[in-house]
Amino acid sequence: MTTIARTYYFESAHRLPKLSETHKCHHMHGHNYKLIAGVRGELDERGFVMDFAELDEVVNPLIKQIDHKVLNEIPGLENPTAELIAEWFLERIPQSTSIRIYENDDCYAEVSRDKN
Repeated sequence: MTTIARTYYFESAHRLPKLSETHKCHHMHGHNYKLIAGVRGELDERGFVMDFAELDEVVNPLIKQIDHKVLNEIPGLENPTAELIAEWFLERIPQSTSIRIYENDDCYAEVSRDKN
């Protein structure tokens, strides 16, 4: 098995409504997000797990839906924690076996379909 990964970037605002009003993230703020989409599988006849251009065809329209938007207004992201944003992408990128979302350089959430 081989894993490939591609990195994408988007900027979005959000608030975390399920946190206490005294928590800073309860209030509207923004992040420069980094998304890493991983795909794991056997090599095909071309020598690819998946062509990066094919992954772009799936991911870029999703990025367009949320880039420079308020995430809370996107169906399925009403409580847009990093964990739930990662899940949102994983549900919409069937080829992906893992999604990692960075809110900043040192904080990320990762979800995976892999059992290992």
